[in-house]
Amino acid sequence: MSFDLVIRSPHVITDIGDRPAAVCVSDGRIVKIASFDEVLPSKKDITITGALIPGLVDSHVHINEPGRTQWEGFESATKAAAAGGVTTVIDMPLNSIPPTTNVAALAVKKAAATGKCFVDVGFWGGSIPGNVRDLKGLHDEGVFGFKCFLLHSGVDEFPGSDLPDLTAALQELATLDALMVVHAEDSVAIAKSSKPSSRSYSEFLASRPKGAENVAIAQLIEEARTIKGRVHVLHLSSGDSLALIRSAKADGVRISAETCPHYLSLTAEEIADGATQYKCCPPIREKSNQDELWQGLTSGVIDLIVSDHSPCTEDLKIFDIGDFQQAWGGISSLQLGISIVWTKAKERNIPLWQVAKWMSQKPAELAGLVHKGAIKVGMDADFAEFDTEAHFTVEPTQLFHKNQITPYQGKTLAGKIKQTWLRGELIYKDASMINSPHGEFLIRGKN
Repeated sequence: MSFDLVIRSPHVITDIGDRPAAVCVSDGRIVKIASFDEVLPSKKDITITGALIPGLVDSHVHINEPGRTQWEGFESATKAAAAGGVTTVIDMPLNSIPPTTNVAALAVKKAAATGKCFVDVGFWGGSIPGNVRDLKGLHDEGVFGFKCFLLHSGVDEFPGSDLPDLTAALQELATLDALMVVHAEDSVAIAKSSKPSSRSYSEFLASRPKGAENVAIAQLIEEARTIKGRVHVLHLSSGDSLALIRSAKADGVRISAETCPHYLSLTAEEIADGATQYKCCPPIREKSNQDELWQGLTSGVIDLIVSDHSPCTEDLKIFDIGDFQQAWGGISSLQLGISIVWTKAKERNIPLWQVAKWMSQKPAELAGLVHKGAIKVGMDADFAEFDTEAHFTVEPTQLFHKNQITPYQGKTLAGKIKQTWLRGELIYKDASMINSPHGEFLIRGKN
């Protein structure tokens, strides 16, 4: 047979290592992995010098369209994704208006995204007080699971859930074997610690203590244990909570956890007072805590790394005041994720195949994407060429993010995405988008 595309690389990254190989593609899927120098009939045969990694899967992205498209939209977000080697994103149900808390709102979001997506896009549903009856309808429409907050979300149209709300939603989702993904900070602990205003990063950090995460995660574990539901801890930042999650997993509780590039690369010690580009919730913690998160990853307690890309307009960071309590909390790193993580992973002698597993295979498994997340026969031909030896300094103007606010400005990162393929089609190369948007909407259980 003649293949549509053959890509040869001295470093084809699988879930157990890397080797020279030729990856053969037909009809958008991987159909054969051959030796590097095997003669293979094909319509197009290319050899790359960088590592061929599976297209990354980012299951935690706030795109915000419609309603807050000035913060980020589907076109800008999916361009940034492609430039970062991300070929699949799953959009969070809030900061768009309306939030994705019922079937009608999901239809509005899909209409807003139509024709704008450069990579494949799936959707999370939202779980808020009073919408338990809407969850099955969203599940039937193919959302990948449901997100709830255990405190105020930051936007009034997506209210937080108290413990009875969480219990009711988990009971409904257990009947569907559906996944609940949770922003786990305890509202009571936060209320006791909060300050009305402060430019001090140390004061902001004290206002979002590890204890708030630990208490919320402990409550989530016990609810999941009793109800036998599937739960996932979003953007884990507290190293203290690793023991809780490890114990719950050992007990058979159906729980997983993620962390994010900013928690693995930035530290509280480096953040100047008033530097609100660093604000996120949960917050960036101390270097010693960061070391614990890396240990959580390497031991398997933390399952995956995703961006929690949470952009906003510059005015919402209130740089003129520098008030950490009042500024919008969120870090945009969709385009930079693998370079941020690789920079720090190299320092710890962690191989690229392990980084790819955390950023591609594991998020795909979380969402149940059976054709995404790995370079093997039968999977979608989603790839990126990653130059592991390249270095670059982050310049905001080079980012496709609609708002180019970043705590990484001026930082030198290791590893650079050179080109990206979606289902065998080149979509990004050398800082430019190739082709018009042809990303697809993903449906749980069908992709």
